[in-house]
Amino acid sequence: MSEMKQALIACRTGMGSSMMLKIKVDQVVRANKFPLEVQHSTLDDVKSFKGDLLITMADVADEVKGQVPYIIGINNLMDKKEIEDKLKSFFASQE
Repeated sequence: MSEMKQALIACRTGMGSSMMLKIKVDQVVRANKFPLEVQHSTLDDVKSFKGDLLITMADVADEVKGQVPYIIGINNLMDKKEIEDKLKSFFASQE
């Protein structure tokens, strides 16, 4: 597999939804052995983030377009299948 990638999980406040999303993403990353290091923060930190991937809620994804190389917008943060499918698409796009 490819080199380790850096992901940032963020929501507007860095509290509830992104913490839940980080837990789910961590579970999916482990289960699939994706080469991904996941950090967690608020949207304010997106501008200074130098990684490969931003994972956020779908309604926020449009607001930060162009600020990071790749954005995954999640519609249902409890849906591990959605997270897995979108992470697979991200890694496919990196090859």
